[in-house]
Amino acid sequence: SVLGSLLNPAKTDAAKIVQWEELTSVLDQALNQEQTDEQQEAAVVAQGLSKAAMLMAGKYQWVITNVPYLARGKQDERLRDFCEKHYSTAKNDLATVFLDRCLEMCVEGGTSSIVLPQNWLFLTSYKKFREKLLKNDIWHLVARLGPQAFQTPMWDFNVQLITISRGNEVINRGGLFGETGPSGILSGLDVSEPRTAAEKAAGLLTAEIKSVDQAKQLENPDARVVFATTGHESFLADYCTCIEGISTGDIPRFVMFFWEIRSNSKDWVPFIQNVTITTFYSGRSDYILWGNGIGSLHSSPTAHNFPSENMNGYRALGNKGIRITQMGKLPVTLYEGEVFGKNGGTLVLKDNAYLPAVWTFCESDGYSELVREIDQSMAVTVGSMIKVPFDLAHWTTVAAEKYSHGLPKPYSDDPTQWIFHGHPCGSVVWDDEKKRTAIGPLRTDFTVLHVAVVRLLGYRWPTELNAAMELSDEARACVNKSEALLPLADEDGIVCTQSIRREEPAVTRLQELLAAALRSDWSPAKEQELILATRANASNLDEWLRDHFFEQHCKLFHHRPLIWHIWDGRRRDGFHALVNYHKLAEGNGKGRQLLEKLTYAYLGDWIIRQKEGVKRGDGGAEDRLAAALELQKRLIAIIEGEPPFDIFVRWKPIEEQSIGWEPDINDGVRLNIRPFMSDDIPGGRKGAGILRWKPNIKWNKDRGKDVASAPWFSLFKGNRINDHHLSLEEKRAARAEARGR
Repeated sequence: SVLGSLLNPAKTDAAKIVQWEELTSVLDQALNQEQTDEQQEAAVVAQGLSKAAMLMAGKYQWVITNVPYLARGKQDERLRDFCEKHYSTAKNDLATVFLDRCLEMCVEGGTSSIVLPQNWLFLTSYKKFREKLLKNDIWHLVARLGPQAFQTPMWDFNVQLITISRGNEVINRGGLFGETGPSGILSGLDVSEPRTAAEKAAGLLTAEIKSVDQAKQLENPDARVVFATTGHESFLADYCTCIEGISTGDIPRFVMFFWEIRSNSKDWVPFIQNVTITTFYSGRSDYILWGNGIGSLHSSPTAHNFPSENMNGYRALGNKGIRITQMGKLPVTLYEGEVFGKNGGTLVLKDNAYLPAVWTFCESDGYSELVREIDQSMAVTVGSMIKVPFDLAHWTTVAAEKYSHGLPKPYSDDPTQWIFHGHPCGSVVWDDEKKRTAIGPLRTDFTVLHVAVVRLLGYRWPTELNAAMELSDEARACVNKSEALLPLADEDGIVCTQSIRREEPAVTRLQELLAAALRSDWSPAKEQELILATRANASNLDEWLRDHFFEQHCKLFHHRPLIWHIWDGRRRDGFHALVNYHKLAEGNGKGRQLLEKLTYAYLGDWIIRQKEGVKRGDGGAEDRLAAALELQKRLIAIIEGEPPFDIFVRWKPIEEQSIGWEPDINDGVRLNIRPFMSDDIPGGRKGAGILRWKPNIKWNKDRGKDVASAPWFSLFKGNRINDHHLSLEEKRAARAEARGR
């Protein structure tokens, strides 16, 4: 009780001294009396603890330590309440509470030199704490160490060394750091760039020391501590707002790649995400289950920052702006009014006339450097993105020179972007000399063959299906050229490597499509060039299709393949079929009909041929027949849908689960592909089932917890489990019961 009282921040120093003297007297008496060993040991421990408590309650000239770090959200209730009560402005992290506490332990004019995270120097949540210290105490030096500053293994924090003296009176010349004051000079240096503790230590001796006026730090946005003098009176925030996007709370349910879901679905809309490098148009691979803003996402308790009419996010939709990634060097891309994600900031202009100037500023190296001056978090906050100086007149001039014909309209040669034009070798580029988009030379990169195969199987990109989508003139011209290739697309979405059912083999049909796309540029040499571009160890196009296409296709499309390579396990002389997932998962029973066609017509034709070969005594016919029958057995099992060949969707109740092969394409590739990967074919790849290669797909527990209203909450105890199986009997009974209700 007395120890706790000694450490109570509310106690006066005089009261603590009285209590200390009383406790010391009692302990001294206890130690002088005859006692058992246990009593003696307890008294010694108590004396040591009381001595430590008195040391902690004392006052000092200099306090130096590396404090513990623990964010408020990870503190237990008792610690949170204590910090709230006694250190309200520093409460957001135990580290800043300790800084406040260490300053309390100093005499007036005494100094604390502390190692602690550096995020409190710029995060908005510490604004009052910064103001308190800038107004009431004397700052001497801040050394930013950044990440990897510790020699011993530990969590990788962005840390700093900071030295502050208690009180704002001028210290006598005999003091620790000489004569300074809160209206004086605050010094700082930055060694966050080096990657090792040794390099940072060396940098502390040689890095440039920058100096700023301490009092003027209070004039910065949110009183952030910044060691850069800008000379500008306006900030980016004067011309735009920066908005944090939506967090669905359940990405696997509400967010899919655009090639996974039905192309003409009205419930799914483009969902712009982050980019890895600065580019005009990227981050456009995802669609979100928007439901016109009033669907299941809107009603989901796990979704956050859902735009409403009284929020900035709602007003951003449909307007132009800039999307900024929070990590690294803050790469940017142009924003066209899409629904946007949380893991970045979206700049929306107060006047669209500012867009060229703001874009030119944000794409420059100087922008990220300015933001990093005020926010050294690994992921900068959305608020920091616009709290930097911005000279509109200067950047308007730069933009007028760099983009004299205006910023480009959407275009992309990347097939994983929804604005891709769909042409296998078409190209749209930015012409720096003419300062506008232009038709580029025919592409020969590794995606050419992949796009050609996808087109051969009948898939079309969103740009081809939506004539109203805004594109550059050159991108729209490529879309129009893609239309000329439609007659070469397969009608049913099944293309075999062998000639089956009087259809040409896949390689012949692919060569015809490439010849039509490349026209006069097509030649055997060009074919070899395209194969080499894939970096596959294939001597010809047929070998690439059989042995390398599907693996590369899975990697290109983020392990959510839209073309499935189904085979019987025989590499060179077996049954291989490429199937369009969109047709295989088409609704109204059409997908089931296509799977039956693959099973009984295509594979059936192959089986008949092998049986005839057995009769003739053809070499290997018996083995080919056995492999084909094994494949057919698995395909029939998928059509019927008994475990483990069933589909399970964790966000649907049992009466809505598919019975047999009746997939909902909008549930995504991950869930619908499971039956095809459930039982390995002899000779196939482990874990790939009847697929030529194993996409990196897992059905274990998804992140987060379901709410009590989720259909499987009770069974899975709130966990988001995907690897679950239901028998046909269970599902049929549930449907019958639902119809009865």
